Amino acid sequence: MVGLDAKFLYSETSTTHMHTLKVAVFDMSGLPGGYSYDEITTLFGHRLHRLPPFRRRAVPVPLGLGHPVWVEDPDFDVRRHITRRRAAAPGGDRELAAVVAEVAGRALPRDRPLWQIVVVEGLAERRLAVVAKVHHAVADGAATVALLQSALRAREVGAHVDDWHPDVIPTRTELLRGAARGHGARLRQLPRLATRSVRGLRQSEARRRFSVVKAPLPFDTPRTVFNVSLSAQRTFAMATLALDDLKAVRRALGTTLNDVYLAVCAGALRTYLADRGALPERPLVASVPVSTDPSTTRLGGNRVDNLYVSIGTDIADPLERLLHIKDVAAAAKDVRSVLGNDLLERRADVVPPQLYAFAVRAWARTGLANHLRPPVNLVLSNVAGPPEPLRVGQAVLEAIYSVGPILEGIGLNMTAWSYAGALHVAVLGCPTSVPDPWPIAEALPASLAELALAARHAAGTASHG
Repeated sequence: MVGLDAKFLYSETSTTHMHTLKVAVFDMSGLPGGYSYDEITTLFGHRLHRLPPFRRRAVPVPLGLGHPVWVEDPDFDVRRHITRRRAAAPGGDRELAAVVAEVAGRALPRDRPLWQIVVVEGLAERRLAVVAKVHHAVADGAATVALLQSALRAREVGAHVDDWHPDVIPTRTELLRGAARGHGARLRQLPRLATRSVRGLRQSEARRRFSVVKAPLPFDTPRTVFNVSLSAQRTFAMATLALDDLKAVRRALGTTLNDVYLAVCAGALRTYLADRGALPERPLVASVPVSTDPSTTRLGGNRVDNLYVSIGTDIADPLERLLHIKDVAAAAKDVRSVLGNDLLERRADVVPPQLYAFAVRAWARTGLANHLRPPVNLVLSNVAGPPEPLRVGQAVLEAIYSVGPILEGIGLNMTAWSYAGALHVAVLGCPTSVPDPWPIAEALPASLAELALAARHAAGTASHG
């Protein structure tokens, strides 16, 4: 396992669960014979050959002396990974979200491949939800899109032969020998990596110093209600935005679609915090994951980096806030380009596993997140999902929500997936950071409407000027 993937395993504690969630909502009205849980289990089993990471188990190296290794699990049984829940009546979005929150609040067991699927029944309007819980060590957002498309694409022509073969679990000696070889390779790379890191940091700081707009640094943040120690439980809500409305704002202001998404989130968070008398004078800083691999066919692993972006929650005017985000995001990308897109991955590969795991556990046990300034205030992510509607037989994929983990001291994650003309946004917190996430989710459409109106007005003024 490469260091960046392993880092997500080391980051897990009893209150920090490092899985991602995918909530796929299907319209089942086109199924003449109705829904069958057994058929879903069978169908998924038949498509496992399209999802190679789903039969791989992470085997730890004794004493944490090296990164875990992936093996094809000899004890794999698909029935250990698929279960069902029934949403409470009347089976609307809030009842579905309650089930998702319950699923999110439990860590994945380590004695099997790191994924679980929960089929949620009892939803209104002949809908069915499939909640996929996948550990971040298995796949990032881009890889998950590829996995989804692989799982849902049309059936192959002709019979498929599944030629999967399980592995034999490595012995203790084999694991330690492999770890020693890995450490040797990393030690040989260390001098070059150290030189590159120092040079990159100097160049990026020089670039930042002479930039008109300065991207924020880690810990250059206010304290907010989101920045607390976590509990094990999770809270969840979702919202859907019209993608055309976001694109119209993008065209009118000459920004990126991600800039518009960040501005919409900033407007909703400004409302949420102001309503509670908790809006800080300084702007919130978001960690914005960015993919470092443009491939659309990668079916596993992590190729990500992060930008630190001040999202202008201290700015009342929505257009001014968007333009601020545009400038800061561009400055952050400029600074990051000097460091190189793969530096985070290379650093993660050389950090001693025991040291990283110890630091994460100590940080969680001490509760210092309740007192210290956080490195960032929240995570805001935006993933480009399938542009065309997908289906499984006669079942149509109506919506898909996705969200990554929250972290100790960073208790809010808002992740958007675009799909078939809509932007589906998931809001994840915990009872200590966001007791009720629905006010945030419900403020998103109003924030977009305010921004779209201001953009139209600005465009109209410019055309008459």
